[in-house]
Amino acid sequence: MHIDPLPYEDRLEPRPLSQVDLVVVHCTELPDLATAREYGERIVYAESGTGNSGHWYIDRDGRTVRYVRADRIAHHVRGYNERALGIELVNRGRWPQWLDSRHQAMDEAYPAPQVDALVQLLATLQATLPSLRWIAGHEDLDTGTEPATDNPAIRVRRKRDPGPLFPWSRVLASTPLQRMWG
Repeated sequence: MHIDPLPYEDRLEPRPLSQVDLVVVHCTELPDLATAREYGERIVYAESGTGNSGHWYIDRDGRTVRYVRADRIAHHVRGYNERALGIELVNRGRWPQWLDSRHQAMDEAYPAPQVDALVQLLATLQATLPSLRWIAGHEDLDTGTEPATDNPAIRVRRKRDPGPLFPWSRVLASTPLQRMWG
């Protein structure tokens, strides 16, 4: 695993690791890891000088990078950040037309090396954080909708990741974590 802290990592709120009981699986909905890094470095919360990001990013080839320490609260899922770790899988998702009603398919599969790396990371987290109990997809917890960019009369899901091609059965078979629904 490579460690590459975001520039604002130390400005993220600290937390005791004992309060971390949830892992949230995301897909970046971006074309590659470099673009995901650019998005992660963007400051979107002026008062704290921080942005949106997960804790770990796993590229398609299985390379894993930690952007935020587990003892910091990253901004990756509304309403659950204080208790959750975010794992972002590089996958284009609906990129670049995230909210266009005509482009809601999420048809990029997750390659075996990426899923293997996720399973390995989950095992490591399970061994080092005894309070971990739950796993969820971003789509399980953030079920909000937005007006479609192509037709505001149509509402589309804000978040659909990790999406229909994520191999939940394989991941759940490899971990004692229980799937959590919002």
